[in-house]
Amino acid sequence: MLLIRLSDGLTRSLMVLGAIWAFALCFLILADIIFRALGTPLSGTKELVANSVVIIVFMQIGFAVRSGSMLRATFLVDMLPPRLQRLLFILCLVAGAGIFFFLLHAAITPALRSFANGEFDGEGALRVPVWPARFAILFGAGLAGVNYLILLLAELLGLRLGNLTLWGGFDV
Repeated sequence: MLLIRLSDGLTRSLMVLGAIWAFALCFLILADIIFRALGTPLSGTKELVANSVVIIVFMQIGFAVRSGSMLRATFLVDMLPPRLQRLLFILCLVAGAGIFFFLLHAAITPALRSFANGEFDGEGALRVPVWPARFAILFGAGLAGVNYLILLLAELLGLRLGNLTLWGGFDV
């Protein structure tokens, strides 16, 4: 299905970009530590890291949903009959989609306001724009909601979707 392939491709790409960004951030933090030891810290590191963490999380949350990596505690659910397990799974998928679509809706106004007002974080030599982090929340929440809906439809229609993997294939 086209929607699944588009979502999976986008989900995978954002996960890889987020991982690369996190890796690069490690070097920025290391450089700041070294320069602090030399008495000249890098300006704006705190602001860059704070906004980057938000962006990285929301770039990767769609992958966590679609790959089945979201946090679950199944020790009690495993003791229930299979039909009740399936019902709970469906309810959790509906709740997950609802939460992320609610987050998407709630984040629209702050993201637009941040962009329109030119909101920045930090003072002095380096001021970091906040709007990319706010739009990452929008986009990531929307993609996570779509991925929950894909999983829900697959469950309701009895489709077998393999877990999305970074390098391997998956079944549709």
